[in-house]
Amino acid sequence: MTSFVGRRGELAALTALMGPARLVTVTGPGGVGKTRFAMRGAARLAELTGLFPDGVRYAEVSAVQDPLLLGHAVLEALGLTDSTARPPYEVLVEQVREQRLLLVLDGCEHLVGPCAELVDTLLRAAPGLRVLATSRQSLGTDGEHLLPLAPLPVDPPPGGGTPDALTLFADRAAAVLPGFELTERNRAEVAVLCRRLDGIPLAVELAAGRLRALSVAQITLRLDDRFRLLTGGSRTAPARHQTLRTTIGWSHELCTMKERLLWARLSVFAGTFDLDAAEYVCGGEGIDPDEVLDLLGELVGKSVLLREEGPQQVRFRLLDTLREYGARWLRAGGDRHRLLRRHRDWYLGVASWGEVEWFGPRQAETAERTRLAHPNLRAALEFSLSEPGEEQLALVLAGTLWFYWVGSGHLGEGRHWLDRALALAPAPTEARAKALWVTGYMATLQGDLARARPALEECREQALATGDDRALAYAVHRQGCAALIGDEPQRAAELFEEALWHYKTIGELNSNVLMAMFELGIAYLFLGDAEQGERWISEVREIAEQHGEQWAYAYGLYALAYARWSSGEVRLARAHARECVRLNHLFRDLLGIVLAMDVLALLETEAPDGDLVEARVLQGAAHRIWQAVGKPFFGSRSFNGPHLECERRARDGLTEQEFHEAFRLGGQLDLDAAVSRALGRGGRPGPEGLPGPRPVRPSPVPAF
Repeated sequence: MTSFVGRRGELAALTALMGPARLVTVTGPGGVGKTRFAMRGAARLAELTGLFPDGVRYAEVSAVQDPLLLGHAVLEALGLTDSTARPPYEVLVEQVREQRLLLVLDGCEHLVGPCAELVDTLLRAAPGLRVLATSRQSLGTDGEHLLPLAPLPVDPPPGGGTPDALTLFADRAAAVLPGFELTERNRAEVAVLCRRLDGIPLAVELAAGRLRALSVAQITLRLDDRFRLLTGGSRTAPARHQTLRTTIGWSHELCTMKERLLWARLSVFAGTFDLDAAEYVCGGEGIDPDEVLDLLGELVGKSVLLREEGPQQVRFRLLDTLREYGARWLRAGGDRHRLLRRHRDWYLGVASWGEVEWFGPRQAETAERTRLAHPNLRAALEFSLSEPGEEQLALVLAGTLWFYWVGSGHLGEGRHWLDRALALAPAPTEARAKALWVTGYMATLQGDLARARPALEECREQALATGDDRALAYAVHRQGCAALIGDEPQRAAELFEEALWHYKTIGELNSNVLMAMFELGIAYLFLGDAEQGERWISEVREIAEQHGEQWAYAYGLYALAYARWSSGEVRLARAHARECVRLNHLFRDLLGIVLAMDVLALLETEAPDGDLVEARVLQGAAHRIWQAVGKPFFGSRSFNGPHLECERRARDGLTEQEFHEAFRLGGQLDLDAAVSRALGRGGRPGPEGLPGPRPVRPSPVPAF
């Protein structure tokens, strides 16, 4: 949102390096502008070199504290949400192996070792991949080329002209003091100030922000005092590090006492946060909650906080260097644990409210709100798991987030947190029971029955022993899911019937209950009882429409598409399947998307308007998505039936080359492109040498 100043020589060097090199790490001190330079450089490389036909992806590493979550964070940045039971690096390798793209990893210094391992793994497996990293130190991996980023020049360039540091100051000063410009009268003063700041962009921008209340000369005088006051770092540290700390300390000193206190308290947030969160977490003990809004505005005005326009409301972010500085003051004041606990309590509330609102007309908003809170939810979980005595709340938080782990495609990460929490809190409690059935549920969706069944049985036994009727209902329900994907539809139907009886007895009605109805309907369809199957699916649709629920409703549409195809109503089946894809794409629910996409592929094999080439393209796209979910079709023969029938029909009607080439084309589509294609909006251009649509002959509808 602001202009990019200077760095012409460094940009040219980056372009030259990225020719022979596959890994370039931009190094330099905090505040020197590594992130801005990397983003500018990546855009320039994409525009000028043509090396990245699959695009440029930006992954912010600085918000990730747990090395085990690095792979999940990069998958999320790539739009390739990991929901598998496999290591995230394995999933990443599969997803990028054939791609030619540039991956920007920003802020690697606190995870140098894990980042080096990740980069080395990806570069060895994906020959078309290149990486541009930023870090305060090198990653130290094979093939790495370093590009040190120095502060901006403060002396005039050869041949005359304005130094870049002065240009930056003038540009940022004009934004806060309209009409400001470099003149013969102030140029010398600005030059002295920029030189004292060593041309560090962050320091220059903070200094320019002070022009609301001070002149350039006054800023320079106050900076003199702050240099002497706040040089408390190591004598052996590089001078530029001491200068940066001094600059931040000086900005800190220019804040009021309450602004400094809020700055320190805001350091407990990871990523972005909103006003409500800041008021709850940081209010009290010296700051009235009603004062937080004005104080945030002052910190934004002083360039301490960044203001970001969110999809629902304004959000705020502390720059990492400023967050670290605030955290030191928070620790020095002895208030860190209280603030971390308040932070955790707030995000436990966010999760709990999200679970409630998941059953209703605001599901899509809930998914987006939870996505924005994701970095802070991770921080809250980490605190609960690392702080003695907080294990039960870790179970509660990880279990409450089932709707996000499942409904927004984060099965792998959800299991990571639940496994840690369950290992720390083995005693039978209500929170453990919920964590067990959620773990069993997610493991089932991944096709990991070896883990799902013991967890669900432990939950059931504990529920019976403790009289926990709600946990019993959920355990029986999810045991039905395990039986369904284990190709035991009769046993599954019995368990779903039992679970629904328990749900009715305790008065439970939510998305999980609707999913039990949907799953019971599918079980009956697999058993060949279309009447019973459609009765339950119709009940799902009716209740969902009454409550404005869309997630379980979408799964009901998948079942209805399957039923309509079985009865020969192809046009109606296609409409239901496409709507299922569209709705699940709102939530980024990969499982719901891919199930319906495989049905759409099968529907393309139906005469008279079918297209075998398109059917095979959709199968290729679905196969790629399954790699980010778990075992294709959960390893279930029943769910795999439509796929196998589609494959048989395509193989019968296409040449061997057409059969494999169409599948390969589909496998090149990313999630958004695959969804667009499935919805009929992506067109049907075939690769060179692949024929146009291949019509199909009528064929009988088999029973699976």
